[in-house]
Amino acid sequence: MERVTIIGGGLAGCEAAWAVRRLGGDVTLYEMKPLKFSPAHRLPGLAELVCSNSLKSEDLENASGLLKEEMRLLGSIVMETAGKTRVPAGKALAVDRVRFSELITQMLENAGVRIIRQECSSIPTDRPLIIATGPLTSESFASSLEVLLGRSNLYFYDAIAPIIYRDSIDFSKAFRASRYQRGGDDYINCPMNREEYERFVKELVSARKTPLREFEHIPFFEGCMPIEELARRGKDTLAFGPLRPVGLKDPRTGKTPYAVVQLRRENREDTLYNMVGFQTRLTYGEQKRVFSLIPGLENARFARYGSIHRNSYINSPVLLLPTLQLKKDPLILFAGQLTGVEGYCESAVTGIIAGINAWRLCVGLEPVFPPPTTMAGALLDYITSPERKDFQPMNANFGILKKEGGLSRKECARRALEETKLWIEKILATPPGI
Repeated sequence: MERVTIIGGGLAGCEAAWAVRRLGGDVTLYEMKPLKFSPAHRLPGLAELVCSNSLKSEDLENASGLLKEEMRLLGSIVMETAGKTRVPAGKALAVDRVRFSELITQMLENAGVRIIRQECSSIPTDRPLIIATGPLTSESFASSLEVLLGRSNLYFYDAIAPIIYRDSIDFSKAFRASRYQRGGDDYINCPMNREEYERFVKELVSARKTPLREFEHIPFFEGCMPIEELARRGKDTLAFGPLRPVGLKDPRTGKTPYAVVQLRRENREDTLYNMVGFQTRLTYGEQKRVFSLIPGLENARFARYGSIHRNSYINSPVLLLPTLQLKKDPLILFAGQLTGVEGYCESAVTGIIAGINAWRLCVGLEPVFPPPTTMAGALLDYITSPERKDFQPMNANFGILKKEGGLSRKECARRALEETKLWIEKILATPPGI
């Protein structure tokens, strides 16, 4: 076995391909775009960011920031490319998603990855095989997965936020600033008084939503809850959630507004802005009507409306080893959101580990996984622990990190990075070596 086959050109598949090539292995990567698109994808290139253009915080005392630093140590193509295509977003790492996709595609092509643009409707016989088809796996391939795994996939619904043209925002009402003046004026803020907020919530809750057809129950993931579903939980839920005004003052009044809608820059040209926290399944017409009630967005033009789509994931605690190998066929590995991790970086890091292990299988080495005191290792431990019941998708967070002696987040982060370095040195030292 000398060549690794990967199905899926999302973040996880790209990371896996990059890891194998860095280790000296050959890669064939299957990607169905642009011959076929999922309901949520638009770009022809690899590594398309569907929901937000933000990869979240870079603060090392934030779980997402710690994971990013671990990924950099692991040679992540996502982190390298994000650094080259980033756009201002305060303390968060946000990118120009078009350039991000284009650059990763180019880097993989230049690295000698064989990219085949066609849909895989069945599971290939090639081994080692990495399945990284993502949460929007096509129906035909999902059917093959059900046969392979011996059970129906679990599922949940995910929603994406609208994108607005900057030149359609009314800056006589909106203002630029970051919370507590950290990060300059990276965000556009639309302040609301109590009357405006309550009217908005009332209309939001009663607005027409996209029908779900055959599905009556909606198991939304808590980390990507549609804005209207949050609003249904109580009239002040949004004011204490995505519309919380803390750390912001309206320059017109010098006071903190009752609520604030924030928009985050989407591209380097500074022409598009993403409505932060506004994932939605409202109909397009209702999005235009209801979101135009927000001060400053009365005449907003939408480059992309929000939408809802089905996200699938497998029962990893039952099916996978911590190395991301399938228990019933260890030459098949899974990576990305399909494994039950939730988030861009979380998906990407599983691709790195799957790529390393697929290469190790090629050269006759034992597969490996990081210790659970690292954020990457903690994620793998969480999604593959066989005792876990009622499995649900999981983000990186300090709650899953193995702790000893009541360490602070700063201390946990320092230890995680030290152990990541030691782990990398260990696998580097294993003949024939990386």
